[in-house]
Amino acid sequence: MKVNVIDLGSPVEMMPVTCCRKFQEIPVAGITLEERLVWMFETKTPGANWVMAIRPDFWPSPYMIGQIMETAAGMIITSGDGLELARITVDDKVPVKTVQADSESVHIRYPWDLLAVNEKIVGEIEKDNIQGIVRQNVTIDGIIHLGAGSVLLPGVYIEGKIIIGDNCKIGPNCYLRGNTYIGDNCHVGQAVEIKNSLLMNKVSAGHLSYIGDSVICPLSNLGAGTITANLRHDGKNHKSGVSGALIDTGRRKLGVIIGDNVHTGIHTSIYPGRKIWMGKNTVPGEIVSKDIKD
Repeated sequence: MKVNVIDLGSPVEMMPVTCCRKFQEIPVAGITLEERLVWMFETKTPGANWVMAIRPDFWPSPYMIGQIMETAAGMIITSGDGLELARITVDDKVPVKTVQADSESVHIRYPWDLLAVNEKIVGEIEKDNIQGIVRQNVTIDGIIHLGAGSVLLPGVYIEGKIIIGDNCKIGPNCYLRGNTYIGDNCHVGQAVEIKNSLLMNKVSAGHLSYIGDSVICPLSNLGAGTITANLRHDGKNHKSGVSGALIDTGRRKLGVIIGDNVHTGIHTSIYPGRKIWMGKNTVPGEIVSKDIKD
């Protein structure tokens, strides 16, 4: 199958993640959305005469992938509001049917939707793949992929499924919970806890921080004691501001969305569902109650 991933540009709804990259270039669990979709379909479909045009914001469920594989006359897949997400043609013929994406598929409209995709990818790993170094007194209570040149220092406790890229320094004495991805050349240090989060390349959280249900873009540094809140006191879904409107994220737990090259001062406290744009800083002791953006 020939897979053509549609160029969506840098939609404002995905800020601050798309401040300096196109949508299809967003990395999730070590691979861009475009690369993952191409890999997902080009190597598995039965006919070279099949052509797919697919939006990079469409993450099909296993059921939808099965539907695509079984089609003999092509199909169009739409969202619930009628947006065309994918079109599969066979032998250059017009697809004969239109189907709606099921509820298990993900339509990535906002930055927090990347967490759902990350959860799916990390959640699929089934056995350890350790290419780095695991020091003594490390506890792995789950499944881990550890990249080449990476090291887990004493006192690291890993629970659930975790993917760690190449050349990372993890620990000592930190707590990682699934489903978490940590990219290449990252540093997660003393007394840091990370839960169900996506850290892209060259992110550093060196000391005494909590990162929960968050997305952090490359080259960002969290000062000592940076804390992300991820749960409302009333237990309701979080809301986040997009283009002047409050959007229900659909997530009961949501931390922070941080763009590229952000630096937080020591003891920064961040309200749930807040976003920090590329290149912004906080001062020591700052409380982030609103988005920090251009």
